Amino acid sequence: MTIDTAGLEVLGRPECLRLLAAAPIGRIVFSDRALPAVQPVNFALHGTDIVVRTARESRLARATRDAVVAFEVDDFDAIARTGWSVMVVGIARAVTDVEELAELAALPLDPWAPGPRPHLIRIETDIVTGRRIPG
Repeated sequence: MTIDTAGLEVLGRPECLRLLAAAPIGRIVFSDRALPAVQPVNFALHGTDIVVRTARESRLARATRDAVVAFEVDDFDAIARTGWSVMVVGIARAVTDVEELAELAALPLDPWAPGPRPHLIRIETDIVTGRRIPG
């Protein structure tokens, strides 16, 4: 186990991806009109890529076309004062290929927000880092 200078356990890529796959909600960090923006989203993993559904002309859809984004998930136990956080950085792109759309349509990805969400965004997990507060 590796401990960083702040006393947190450094998580390896396999553990980060396992935690990412188990999280129901994440936060996507993107640029909107040259300003940072953060939006909570439900998501699914396809291999090691993150897949998000949104409205075709949403602020998120417009801002994430072939853009570098960050994606974060975490879980904390306030009473035990433990928890973990995983951060992903990668390229987000709109899914437009018909075969890829059909493949991703099979994912268990039902948006929590109301209204149609036919637009799929796929985020590559190029950089994956994680930390855990030891119990």
